Amino acid sequence: MSSSPVAESDRPAALESRRFNFRQRISLWFITWANYLAISVIGPTLRYSISWEETPSPPDAIYEKQVIYSFWHRAVFASAWLWRRIGIAVMVSRSFDGEYIARIIEKLGFVAVRGSSSRGGARALLGMKSQLEQGNLVAFTIDGPRGPKYVAKPGPVLLSSATTLPMAAFYVAISDAWVLNTWDQLVIPKPFAKALVRFSAKMRVPAEAEDAQISEFHRQLQAALERVTSFAEANVGRVGTAAFPILKNRAIE
Repeated sequence: MSSSPVAESDRPAALESRRFNFRQRISLWFITWANYLAISVIGPTLRYSISWEETPSPPDAIYEKQVIYSFWHRAVFASAWLWRRIGIAVMVSRSFDGEYIARIIEKLGFVAVRGSSSRGGARALLGMKSQLEQGNLVAFTIDGPRGPKYVAKPGPVLLSSATTLPMAAFYVAISDAWVLNTWDQLVIPKPFAKALVRFSAKMRVPAEAEDAQISEFHRQLQAALERVTSFAEANVGRVGTAAFPILKNRAIE
């Protein structure tokens, strides 16, 4: 039987910020506010539609509770606006890049759980487990913090096995956007662009899964991410039609 890194003996994932020098603190302040303002200005203009591989509960949901979500790093901008202010916990790197991402999403009402596959991973997974136990949503930018792009890491599979909660993938395609020359090809939507969110069917990893099972569900998660990405990119131009109605403005609770 495989040994899970999400063990009760581990200390909770650190939520504190690491120390930065004066120049880094100035840069963090500027980057954080510039990105927060960009999301706050462009976000309200976006026209979202949501599509599911399986019917959610309730049928008009824009997310399901008690599910471990995964998405590609490049879709952070549009995701951050749609699911703001509902306390979703997101694992972020303990690097400089991770710190400004943490500060941006915290301003939007997310919880930053610091750690990654390479630094503090076990503690961060325990922090995500704690968030689930408190009834909060959790999400992984699954190819972060530095790629390779479109290659899923196994964290959600391990967490699903440790909690018996299902995992699912989603992707947000944008009809008209600026694509940055970064490792993840980060997508910055242009004002009034269409945004299609596609959710995969849920996958349940057995408790205390064996190594072979972990590997198989890791493969299924990768396949689900690729599937929802292809679907959303192929259909985002149809947002606003009967098949993909625009999400009405509503308070997200």
